Amino acid sequence: MTTLFISPPDCQLHDMGDHHPECPARVAAVEQQLAASGLMDLLVREEAPKATREQLERVHDAGYLDAIEEASPAQGWVQLDPDTAMNPHSLDAALRGAGAVVHATDAVIAGRARNAFCNVRPPGHHALRDRAMGFCILNNVAVAAAHALEQHGLQRVAIIDFDVHHGNGTEAIFADAKYDDRVMMVSTFQHPFYPYSGTEGRSASMVNIPLPARSGSQAFRAAVEAHWLPALDNFRPQMLFISAGFDAHREDQLAMLELTEVDYAWVTEKLIAVAAKHASGRIVSMLEGGYALGALGRSAEAHIRSLLGGVGVAPLRK
Repeated sequence: MTTLFISPPDCQLHDMGDHHPECPARVAAVEQQLAASGLMDLLVREEAPKATREQLERVHDAGYLDAIEEASPAQGWVQLDPDTAMNPHSLDAALRGAGAVVHATDAVIAGRARNAFCNVRPPGHHALRDRAMGFCILNNVAVAAAHALEQHGLQRVAIIDFDVHHGNGTEAIFADAKYDDRVMMVSTFQHPFYPYSGTEGRSASMVNIPLPARSGSQAFRAAVEAHWLPALDNFRPQMLFISAGFDAHREDQLAMLELTEVDYAWVTEKLIAVAAKHASGRIVSMLEGGYALGALGRSAEAHIRSLLGGVGVAPLRK
């Protein structure tokens, strides 16, 4: 078994206008870095269908899904919130991205792949049950986790979010009491920072660790080792889902946590160990943020290299 890589062409057609940081070049930057590093030759590539209404309605209100279908423009752009717009291709991109994470979940649970990375956009972790937010239209990681629970009958899944922004949409969706014993979310994020949430209402199943600006590698790694890993070990997840945002990188001008690609390789290896112990190695990871294209490509490479088992040449250096 190897690592599955899904990068739907539709995801490059979603465009929110000139100079928007969440741009089509993000997907291309990951693909180009993987090709240049030689890792692309080691990945299994597959296409994915669009997510179905049944899959989406596990985590999104039917009325909201109707609304974004109706809002989808024939030309130009439609604003869903101050940061999030749709062009004529955005709905297909969002549906294909959500479909990609469902397809990856099916493949990993079936044993056709050890793990998977979905190079998708728009990102998802700010999308709420009933509205778009913060560049996000559909909550991809929530769709994937709910699919594993409802379609495949898993009892415990973990969501790991190392994006620089708190995954407020994901947390809100799984705050429902029916998920109390079935979903654990662990995250780090810069605080205070958009969306200015994640520090209240924490529980044993929502292990949010806010970090101040300029925390850097040491504080991030300490949070993972002191909080994430014990919580995950106690929870014993049967599958891990990663909201892989790379915008905490020190080159990303939209944030200030100052991580490096070495940190992303390190945390991925820690999560692989958790998955090996409790989840038969099962991990599905998906792209969230990351807006400095060079840093995004290198960080995704480091993450995917670890998913592949650390293959390659010399180890990453700080």
